[in-house]
Amino acid sequence: MTFSGLVAGSVHDAAPGLIGWTLLVDGVGGRIVEVEAYEETDPASHSFGGPRGRNVVMFGPPAHLYVYRSYGIHWCANVVCGPAGYGAAVLLRALEPTHGLEEMRRRRRTTDDRLLCSGPGRLTEALAITGALSGADLGAPPFVLVPPSRPATVARTTRIGITKAAEKEWRYVDARSAAVSQRPAAKT
Repeated sequence: MTFSGLVAGSVHDAAPGLIGWTLLVDGVGGRIVEVEAYEETDPASHSFGGPRGRNVVMFGPPAHLYVYRSYGIHWCANVVCGPAGYGAAVLLRALEPTHGLEEMRRRRRTTDDRLLCSGPGRLTEALAITGALSGADLGAPPFVLVPPSRPATVARTTRIGITKAAEKEWRYVDARSAAVSQRPAAKT
C-alpha cells in the first residue's frame, strides 16, 4: 500500500499501519515505532468541536503534517488522515533513529540514541520539525517516506499524557522496539 493510500482511510487503520514506515526530514529520521490516533469525535483531539485556528490543517487533505506547540514548550507532529473535511490525525510519538544520527545527537544535545526520538517533543527536535512545517505535504521534500522492510509486532494500548478519553486504546507501538517512549503493558 502507498503512504497516501494508507492515510486516506480511517485514522484507526492508518495509526497501526504507520508503524514500521521510515520518515526522513532532509535525510534525518528513522522507523516510526509509536503513534496515537485522534479524530473529531474524540474530546482529547484538537479537531473536537470543529475547524478553528491552528487545527484547520487537521480538516485538510490527508498526508499533510499538522504541527502544534505543546504546553508552549515543544512541537508535536501529526499525520493528517481520512477524507478532507473530517478532522483526524496520527500523533508521531517515537521513531527508532536510523538516518542522520550525528545530526540528531547535535540537535538534541545527547549521546543516548534511545532518547533521540523517544517522545513527541524529542522526535520533532531531532528532526527539526517546527510550526513552519504545519500543513506541509508529506509526499514532497523535505520529506521521504519509505514503506516497512519488515513486519512490526504492533501492540495497542491507552494513550499517554491526556486527561480526556484516556481510556481509549488508540496508541500503537512496535512491541519489539526499545525506542518507544514508555514500555506498554499491551495486548497484541
